[in-house]
Amino acid sequence: MALHVPKAPGFAQMLKDGAMHLSGLEEAVYRNIGACKQFSDTVKTAYGPNGMNKIVINHIDKIFITNDAATIVKELDIEHPAAKIIVFASEMQEQEVGDGTNFVIIFAGALLEQAEHLLKMGLTPVEVCEGFQVALEKTLELLPTLTCHEIKDIKNNAEQVVLTQAVKSSIMSKQYGQEQFITDLVLKACTSILPEKTTFNVDNVRVCKILGSNLYNSTVVNGMVFKRTNEGDITKQTDAKIAVYTCPIDITTTETKGTVLIKSAEELQNFSRGEEMVLEEQIKAIADAGVTVIVAGGKFGDMALHYLNKYKIMGVRLMSKFDLRRLCKSVSATALPRLTPPNKEELGYADCVYVDELGDTSLVVFRLDGKDSRMSTIVVRGATDNYMDDIERAIDDGVNTFKGISRDGKLLPGAGAIEMELAYQVGLYADTLPGLEQYGAKRFAIALEGFVKILADNTGVKSNETLAELYSQHSKGNKNAGFNIEPKGSSLIDVTKAGIFDSYLAKFWGLQYATQAACTILKVDQIIMAKRAGGPKAPGGRAPDNDDDA
Repeated sequence: MALHVPKAPGFAQMLKDGAMHLSGLEEAVYRNIGACKQFSDTVKTAYGPNGMNKIVINHIDKIFITNDAATIVKELDIEHPAAKIIVFASEMQEQEVGDGTNFVIIFAGALLEQAEHLLKMGLTPVEVCEGFQVALEKTLELLPTLTCHEIKDIKNNAEQVVLTQAVKSSIMSKQYGQEQFITDLVLKACTSILPEKTTFNVDNVRVCKILGSNLYNSTVVNGMVFKRTNEGDITKQTDAKIAVYTCPIDITTTETKGTVLIKSAEELQNFSRGEEMVLEEQIKAIADAGVTVIVAGGKFGDMALHYLNKYKIMGVRLMSKFDLRRLCKSVSATALPRLTPPNKEELGYADCVYVDELGDTSLVVFRLDGKDSRMSTIVVRGATDNYMDDIERAIDDGVNTFKGISRDGKLLPGAGAIEMELAYQVGLYADTLPGLEQYGAKRFAIALEGFVKILADNTGVKSNETLAELYSQHSKGNKNAGFNIEPKGSSLIDVTKAGIFDSYLAKFWGLQYATQAACTILKVDQIIMAKRAGGPKAPGGRAPDNDDDA
């Protein structure tokens, strides 16, 4: 008879063998706080222009060298449930604003670190959360009053200097030293496709990475660039009329299977000639409609290429259906499912379609020089794939900042000035609170100070001295005093004169997401983990991305 070992009484008795149950301050709350602190400490050193890079190797052994928190979080498969909540908050920030993910992770970690001190003093998690919420409400109330500039019309030339400085500030944290060149590329790409009435769409600025040369040979093309070569002999068409097909350009096969009985050589000749004549008629009809470029999602048959060359039509094959959609949007064409001649509404237009070569990479360029361009492509050059990936992430941040400013043009002082001013004002406000919330509000202010400390530590300056100097400036009413990362001169700087700005939206949402994540984690008093399901593991790999080639 098998020996039956009775389970310990209590909650564990209800769970299967192998399940985990943690409860109380020591087991659940402090353990969660410890995990989140370690996670935020990991990305702290990557914060600011002098932030260090991380080498991240993901589950399929792809190497990333970056200081972009969004990429680090995305590629690390974090399992800890509390740390995952901070990851979700940072992903939400990435979707909402497109920048400031590092801010969310660090601030949430700093709030939890401060909460730990309060819990050890004897406050309950609910009282700590109430203090944080009161401080957050005060912060969001103060934020609009601290704006140092507002861009009302993004197309106005007078606003261009401030717009450049705002975009440059966000790019500087990723590519310190090359920020001016990348900012010029981003602004050129964004302003060339800025719509008259509708909102700016980030997806309309594409990046094409070509190995070789260096960053300063990167250019902006109005239109689209594909790393493909042409089909057939025609390599250039000016004032091109473009027909886009999702089907192969070849002899069409019948939809149903059938058998053709051929009794003589003459019938065989007529049969093959008939197929050729049908294909020639189709391509001649397309040429008569004025088409000079055919773009297809399927293959080009040899016979079809012969007729394309005969009627002086350029052929381009795009493997990805997403690229076909973007091209249709760019040249204002309609994708046709069958090889039929397009009407005027279905035709696309480009000033020039040509084959080019950069390094040893063949390109097909669809260029639109006028104001009709709906897409622009930044052609990035660089020595390694990792370097170009990092440049692409910097461009992505710049484009998202541009989009944020087009939605809400309010700008805040950067370089830690806004965090210090909020910390100073929230600290004063906390002293006026009568209840236990004042402790939470004070710790909220201390968490905000942490950003200046991190900037100073990453630059190699004594953080406590810098913090004291900044506090003294802000207490005198100098709201725009920030930290100077340049090695020469004073460690303090007037950020409005230096042109270092932060996006209002990035701070507005970042403060909310970080505080919500911290309060969610603090209100957890039990962790119950069921036994993992048996059997083979679910297939690895991420969900297919819209940008992946089909």
